[in-house]
Amino acid sequence: MDTQTRHALKQDKFVTVTQSGLDWLESNRSGVLRWTIAVVVVVGLLIGGFVFWHQRTQAADNLLSQAMDVYATPLATPGEPAPPGQKTYATAAARAAAAYPLFEEAANKYNWTGAGKMARYFAGITAVDLGKTALAESELKQAAGSGSSSVGALAKLALANLYAQDGRTSEAASLFRELIAHPTSTVPRSAAQLQLAQMYEPTDLNEAKTIYAQIEDQDKGTDAAQIAQQKLQKLK
Repeated sequence: MDTQTRHALKQDKFVTVTQSGLDWLESNRSGVLRWTIAVVVVVGLLIGGFVFWHQRTQAADNLLSQAMDVYATPLATPGEPAPPGQKTYATAAARAAAAYPLFEEAANKYNWTGAGKMARYFAGITAVDLGKTALAESELKQAAGSGSSSVGALAKLALANLYAQDGRTSEAASLFRELIAHPTSTVPRSAAQLQLAQMYEPTDLNEAKTIYAQIEDQDKGTDAAQIAQQKLQKLK
């Protein structure tokens, strides 16, 4: 078979396949059109969803950043004027009162975002600063159950300290021990152990010493071990 004949056969085969495809499209036009529209709609929804998610996430980040800027504002030094152009707050409570509504807004509007979950935690912290124990407990419990292990651990640590300050030592101890059993990057085991030992110092000195000794033994060469060693020396 010469080259020209082979080329002609290939062309005939291509024409046949193409024509068959066109015939199939013609006979199934309505079905193909429906599938095409469905695909376009799905792609459009995915793109629209991504754009919406990105915009909302950015808005959450911006609002959290605004709240953090307020919460990081320096406190005024009594008897000294503030540096020119620098905003200050007279007390920690005044600063918390300004920051809390922003944290609360971010937490309520964007609770499904990482920034919203972190905002809920800081809403609890600022409520502590305001001396509103019941509100702080409510906010921190929500943050603890946010589904974020890092934010949740921070919230549980703050909640445990809130309970300890309020004399609810059994509830505080339970949370501290939960954090010790399940450490995270935000709350390492030794951090929870140090807080638990400190809580026990006034009421159960032997238990406090036992925990400090555990930290000194298990975390040799770390800052936590150094703190535990210093505590043990003071408690002798």
